[in-house]
Amino acid sequence: MRADKLGIYLNDHLAGATFGVGIARRIAHQHRGSVRAADLERIGREIAQDRQTLLDIMDALGVPARRYKIVGGWAAERLGRLKPNGVLYRRSGLSTFIELETLRLGVEGKTLIWRTLLAVATGKDELDETRLRGLLDRARAQIDTLERLRLEAASTVFASDAPE
Repeated sequence: MRADKLGIYLNDHLAGATFGVGIARRIAHQHRGSVRAADLERIGREIAQDRQTLLDIMDALGVPARRYKIVGGWAAERLGRLKPNGVLYRRSGLSTFIELETLRLGVEGKTLIWRTLLAVATGKDELDETRLRGLLDRARAQIDTLERLRLEAASTVFASDAPE
Protein backbone atom coordinates (compact mmCIF):
# COMPACT_ATOMS: atom_id res chain seq x y z
CA MET A 1 0.00 0.00 0.00
CA ARG A 2 1.32 3.44 -0.91
CA ALA A 3 1.38 5.23 2.44
CA ASP A 4 2.06 8.65 0.89
CA LYS A 5 -1.00 8.47 -1.37
CA LEU A 6 -3.15 7.04 1.39
CA GLY A 7 -2.01 9.88 3.66
CA ILE A 8 -3.07 12.49 1.11
CA TYR A 9 -6.41 10.71 0.62
CA LEU A 10 -7.11 10.44 4.35
CA ASN A 11 -6.18 14.07 4.95
CA ASP A 12 -8.49 15.19 2.15
CA HIS A 13 -11.30 13.28 3.83
CA LEU A 14 -10.30 14.80 7.16
CA ALA A 15 -10.81 18.25 5.63
CA GLY A 16 -14.24 17.14 4.41
CA ALA A 17 -15.08 15.69 7.81
CA THR A 18 -14.10 18.97 9.48
CA PHE A 19 -16.43 20.79 7.08
CA GLY A 20 -19.16 18.22 7.79
CA VAL A 21 -18.92 18.57 11.57
CA GLY A 22 -19.30 22.33 11.25
CA ILE A 23 -22.30 22.24 8.97
CA ALA A 24 -23.98 19.44 10.95
CA ARG A 25 -23.62 21.40 14.18
CA ARG A 26 -24.92 24.57 12.54
CA ILE A 27 -27.96 22.80 11.08
CA ALA A 28 -28.74 21.11 14.42
CA HIS A 29 -28.42 24.45 16.22
CA GLN A 30 -30.67 26.23 13.73
CA HIS A 31 -33.36 23.56 14.15
CA ARG A 32 -33.23 22.99 17.89
CA GLY A 33 -36.77 22.78 19.15
CA SER A 34 -38.14 21.74 15.74
CA VAL A 35 -39.44 18.33 14.69
CA ARG A 36 -36.08 17.79 12.93
CA ALA A 37 -34.00 18.45 16.06
CA ALA A 38 -33.51 14.89 17.33
CA ASP A 39 -32.43 13.53 13.94
CA LEU A 40 -30.11 16.47 13.26
CA GLU A 41 -28.52 16.36 16.73
CA ARG A 42 -27.91 12.60 16.40
CA ILE A 43 -26.38 12.97 12.95
CA GLY A 44 -24.20 15.84 14.18
CA ARG A 45 -22.89 13.71 17.05
CA GLU A 46 -22.26 10.76 14.77
CA ILE A 47 -20.41 12.86 12.21
CA ALA A 48 -18.18 14.24 14.96
CA GLN A 49 -17.56 10.68 16.19
CA ASP A 50 -16.78 9.52 12.65
CA ARG A 51 -14.26 12.36 12.25
CA GLN A 52 -12.57 11.25 15.46
CA THR A 53 -12.59 7.66 14.21
CA LEU A 54 -10.87 8.84 11.03
CA LEU A 55 -8.21 10.57 13.15
CA ASP A 56 -7.77 7.36 15.18
CA ILE A 57 -7.36 5.32 11.98
CA MET A 58 -4.86 7.82 10.62
CA ASP A 59 -2.90 7.60 13.87
CA ALA A 60 -2.94 3.79 13.79
CA LEU A 61 -1.64 3.88 10.22
CA GLY A 62 1.04 6.42 11.09
CA VAL A 63 -0.52 9.11 8.91
CA PRO A 64 -0.09 12.60 10.39
CA ALA A 65 -3.08 14.94 10.27
CA ARG A 66 -2.19 17.95 8.16
CA ARG A 67 -3.20 21.11 10.00
CA TYR A 68 -3.67 23.11 6.81
CA LYS A 69 -6.24 20.57 5.59
CA ILE A 70 -8.15 20.85 8.87
CA VAL A 71 -8.08 24.65 8.69
CA GLY A 72 -9.17 24.47 5.04
CA GLY A 73 -12.22 22.38 5.93
CA TRP A 74 -13.08 24.71 8.79
CA ALA A 75 -12.68 27.81 6.59
CA ALA A 76 -14.75 26.32 3.76
CA GLU A 77 -17.63 25.68 6.15
CA ARG A 78 -17.47 29.27 7.44
CA LEU A 79 -17.33 30.70 3.91
CA GLY A 80 -20.30 28.55 2.91
CA ARG A 81 -22.40 30.55 5.34
CA LEU A 82 -22.07 33.56 3.04
CA LYS A 83 -23.99 31.92 0.21
CA PRO A 84 -26.98 34.07 -0.80
CA ASN A 85 -30.33 32.51 0.06
CA GLY A 86 -32.73 34.99 -1.48
CA VAL A 87 -33.30 36.78 1.84
CA LEU A 88 -31.08 39.58 3.05
CA TYR A 89 -31.03 39.43 6.86
CA ARG A 90 -32.32 36.04 7.91
CA ARG A 91 -32.26 32.40 6.99
CA SER A 92 -34.67 31.12 4.43
CA GLY A 93 -36.06 27.66 3.77
CA LEU A 94 -33.65 27.52 0.86
CA SER A 95 -30.75 27.75 3.34
CA THR A 96 -32.02 24.67 5.14
CA PHE A 97 -32.56 22.79 1.90
CA ILE A 98 -29.06 23.58 0.57
CA GLU A 99 -27.42 22.71 3.90
CA LEU A 100 -29.23 19.36 4.10
CA GLU A 101 -28.25 18.59 0.52
CA THR A 102 -24.63 19.57 1.17
CA LEU A 103 -24.50 17.45 4.30
CA ARG A 104 -26.03 14.49 2.48
CA LEU A 105 -23.38 14.78 -0.25
CA GLY A 106 -20.68 14.87 2.44
CA VAL A 107 -22.00 11.71 4.04
CA GLU A 108 -22.02 10.08 0.59
CA GLY A 109 -18.31 10.94 0.45
CA LYS A 110 -17.83 9.40 3.86
CA THR A 111 -19.23 6.10 2.60
CA LEU A 112 -16.50 6.15 -0.03
CA ILE A 113 -13.67 6.43 2.51
CA TRP A 114 -15.06 3.54 4.57
CA ARG A 115 -15.44 1.44 1.40
CA THR A 116 -11.92 2.35 0.28
CA LEU A 117 -10.47 1.41 3.66
CA LEU A 118 -12.37 -1.88 3.53
CA ALA A 119 -10.78 -2.55 0.13
CA VAL A 120 -7.26 -2.08 1.55
CA ALA A 121 -7.93 -3.59 5.00
CA THR A 122 -6.99 -7.18 4.14
CA GLY A 123 -3.94 -8.10 6.17
CA LYS A 124 -3.81 -4.75 7.96
CA ASP A 125 -4.26 -5.12 11.71
CA GLU A 126 -4.74 -1.34 11.99
CA LEU A 127 -7.94 -1.54 9.94
CA ASP A 128 -10.73 -3.42 11.69
CA GLU A 129 -13.06 -4.62 8.95
CA THR A 130 -15.98 -5.12 11.33
CA ARG A 131 -15.63 -1.56 12.59
CA LEU A 132 -15.39 -0.21 9.04
CA ARG A 133 -18.54 -2.11 8.02
CA GLY A 134 -20.34 -0.63 11.03
CA LEU A 135 -19.22 2.86 10.02
CA LEU A 136 -20.43 2.23 6.49
CA ASP A 137 -23.82 1.03 7.74
CA ARG A 138 -24.13 4.08 9.99
CA ALA A 139 -23.29 6.41 7.10
CA ARG A 140 -25.96 4.75 4.97
CA ALA A 141 -28.51 5.27 7.75
CA GLN A 142 -27.45 8.93 7.96
CA ILE A 143 -28.00 9.26 4.21
CA ASP A 144 -31.50 7.81 4.53
CA THR A 145 -32.39 10.27 7.30
CA LEU A 146 -30.86 13.26 5.51
CA GLU A 147 -32.64 12.34 2.29
CA ARG A 148 -35.98 12.20 4.10
CA LEU A 149 -35.31 15.61 5.70
CA ARG A 150 -34.08 17.05 2.39
CA LEU A 151 -37.21 15.95 0.54
CA GLU A 152 -39.42 17.36 3.30
CA ALA A 153 -37.57 20.68 3.01
CA ALA A 154 -37.88 20.60 -0.79
CA SER A 155 -41.64 20.12 -0.64
CA THR A 156 -41.88 23.11 1.71
CA VAL A 157 -39.44 25.44 -0.06
CA PHE A 158 -40.47 24.76 -3.64
CA ALA A 159 -44.24 24.40 -3.12
CA SER A 160 -46.27 26.79 -5.27
CA ASP A 161 -47.94 28.24 -2.15
CA ALA A 162 -44.68 28.70 -0.20
CA PRO A 163 -44.09 32.23 1.12
CA GLU A 164 -41.47 34.24 -0.76
